[in-house]
Amino acid sequence: MKLKLQRLYFKPEYTIGKLYLNDVYFCDTLEDTYRDLTKEPKVYGMTCIPFGTYKVVLSYSEKFKQVLPELVDVPLFKDIKIHAGNFPRDTDGCIIVGYNTIKGGVVNSKETIVKLIEKIKDSQEISITVYI
Repeated sequence: MKLKLQRLYFKPEYTIGKLYLNDVYFCDTLEDTYRDLTKEPKVYGMTCIPFGTYKVVLSYSEKFKQVLPELVDVPLFKDIKIHAGNFPRDTDGCIIVGYNTIKGGVVNSKETIVKLIEKIKDSQEISITVYI
């Protein structure tokens, strides 16, 4: 399964994108602020991950007490999950899924993460490409 996250809106406090599964639109995304890490420092818990392609595995999250998609080997980051949330304060460097029908946030996130896991759980290999 190939996931693609296209970042579309870069705001001072957050980043909004669209998530595609095998090139088919699935949902919107909410991330922390974009920073060009070749030119400025990472701000812990307030910086989205770098552009690139990453392996995704399903792993148990102690924080969320459930199995979630986890991005593997993200430079300068660790424990990056795709999970539920609504606002930039919920991201902590991770990717939140839902629908961007409110300014600066997403809705229906809990239902969306359940649907995402259902779609990808039987895949042999999962990757995500993050791009503009």
